[in-house]
Amino acid sequence: MLNSRASGDTDFPYWLVAAVTIAVAVAVIIATNTLYTEVMAIVSRGVWITIFVTAVAFALASALGLLLAVMALSGSLVLRQIARFYVEIIRGIPILVLLFYVAFVGAPGFVVAWNWLTTPLQELGLIEPMMVRDLSLLWRAIISLMIGYSAFIAEVFRAGIQSVDIGQIEAAKALGLNRWQRFRLIVMPQALRTILPPLGNDFVAMVKDSSLVSVLGVADLTQMGKVYASGSFRFFETYSIVAYIYLLLTVSLSLVLRALERRMRQAERRRQASTK
Repeated sequence: MLNSRASGDTDFPYWLVAAVTIAVAVAVIIATNTLYTEVMAIVSRGVWITIFVTAVAFALASALGLLLAVMALSGSLVLRQIARFYVEIIRGIPILVLLFYVAFVGAPGFVVAWNWLTTPLQELGLIEPMMVRDLSLLWRAIISLMIGYSAFIAEVFRAGIQSVDIGQIEAAKALGLNRWQRFRLIVMPQALRTILPPLGNDFVAMVKDSSLVSVLGVADLTQMGKVYASGSFRFFETYSIVAYIYLLLTVSLSLVLRALERRMRQAERRRQASTK
């Protein structure tokens, strides 16, 4: 039988001590080496773009994923099939291919459709025809990540919602709560305990996948590193700094999410203890 330490939750975090030691050592090297300092100064300009792309894309993907999960669990066959079609198709397309498709196929197609729909307004001189270059590459990248991740997040939400005991939902119905009240007060608070760990993993994964937006020329962390390395031929130093910054972001996020999960488990234990 596996003991309680098998999960690693109660182990002393030797790995974290090792990781912090390496991070501090690298930080000292960066601070004392002129070349690494220069690389860090240039590459770090793209950090805020990386954070912005990740935060906005994840928020939009979560909203769309929740909508798809609700559709997948609805009583309407049409809505269920639409949600299933979307999830299965989008999950089968690599994020990089989706980026290219949205940026170079979807965006021009949207412009053509928009100009066709607004032809009367254009003829009256009320608006100008839209050009493809009017659509920011940054937002094309964000929309691509939103579409790609929403399919995975939808499955996370669906599993979390289905994990809630049906008896509690029936009890809420008996108390006269409408569908929205049941969802807001009964289903989602309990589903969050199941949803949070995989949702956090998706967020960390999106931080890394946001590097793909560099293929569109978006000035994120990876793109800034690519531009500097191609001009200076300092590939080792540049991509070492890029990897270092991504590790700082992802490991920090993982630790925050783990602490949040631990706090939620402790709160649940206290709640259960108080009801006994």
